[in-house]
Amino acid sequence: MFKSIKTSVVALILISTALIVKAQKIVNQGTLIYGIEYALTDEQKKTIDVSMLPSESKVQFNGNISKVEVDMGMAMLKILSDGASRNGLILVDIPIAQKQYAAKMSKADVEKQMGNRVFSDFIATGDKQTVGGYNAEKYSYKDNNGASYEVWVSNEIKFSPGAVPPGFDSIKGTPVKFTNIQDGYKSVLTLKSFKEDKVGPFSLEVPKGYEEKTMAELQAMRGAQ
Repeated sequence: MFKSIKTSVVALILISTALIVKAQKIVNQGTLIYGIEYALTDEQKKTIDVSMLPSESKVQFNGNISKVEVDMGMAMLKILSDGASRNGLILVDIPIAQKQYAAKMSKADVEKQMGNRVFSDFIATGDKQTVGGYNAEKYSYKDNNGASYEVWVSNEIKFSPGAVPPGFDSIKGTPVKFTNIQDGYKSVLTLKSFKEDKVGPFSLEVPKGYEEKTMAELQAMRGAQ
């Protein structure tokens, strides 16, 4: 009987230790796949065909820097972001025109793309579900314009700054389902899978062969298409 109790205690200690290790795990590099749902306004729907927008986002990160690639059809867009300093680099490859452009993003540029929103008042709601294979809890929060949102947060895994979405730095857990706003376009990203693998390292230096533009010049080119 005592041997059985001792065995059970040892088993409980091992299980508890495994849970603690899982909760404290910090991943420095890997690949995240998010599903994307769009929440466009009526005016935006008049100018954008939602069916042509990507339904997934692939994010690779190494340390402080992440890379997202977006296939635009005629062009390939690569967005590199520093999760600590919040600046970045946009690379545009247009094979048919044999053109390559690059534009550096300052922290102010990144904040402008987000509509200069600042998030606060994160409150746990008690609602829980599994997202991307991780147990998560729903939090409500607000921005500096008074708008309300929700984010699902998991404490079972923690990523380095390169994989943390802008605005969620103060959250102790990891956002696995969250609202993303870029240039006024709203979407909800939900983690579908994560693979811890060797990627990068990535750099915010303009690669050789790319013609450097300002963000304003790059946006003007996009508007002229």
